Amino acid sequence: VQLVESGGGLVQAGGSLRLSCTASGRSFGSDALGWFRQAPGKEREFVATIDWSGAVTYYADAVKGRFTISREKAKNTVFLQMNSLKVEDTAVYYCAAASLGSSIVVISDVAAEYDYWGQGTQVTVSS
Repeated sequence: VQLVESGGGLVQAGGSLRLSCTASGRSFGSDALGWFRQAPGKEREFVATIDWSGAVTYYADAVKGRFTISREKAKNTVFLQMNSLKVEDTAVYYCAAASLGSSIVVISDVAAEYDYWGQGTQVTVSS
């Protein structure tokens, strides 16, 4: 089972990037998918999550209104569209998958509830 992120890079403040994460080895069609990030010297933090259907999303306050999470189930892929990027968005971004096993709790902002993780992709925002 593997999650592979792509789309990171260097961008100026105010610019946009679109991250992708493709899963292989099993279907993640029933799982919640999420994005987390970790800046140098800081703990990993939640960014966004989406439920198995794509209908339910939740964002960290720091990115709400600027980032959009989406998924394409047929391609086992999750995306993170990042607009109006700020210097403080600089971090390694990780995608993750969670088998929550509940019809009530369909998303999570807790890293410990995610079972599978990608290797991360670097996003650097310059001023």
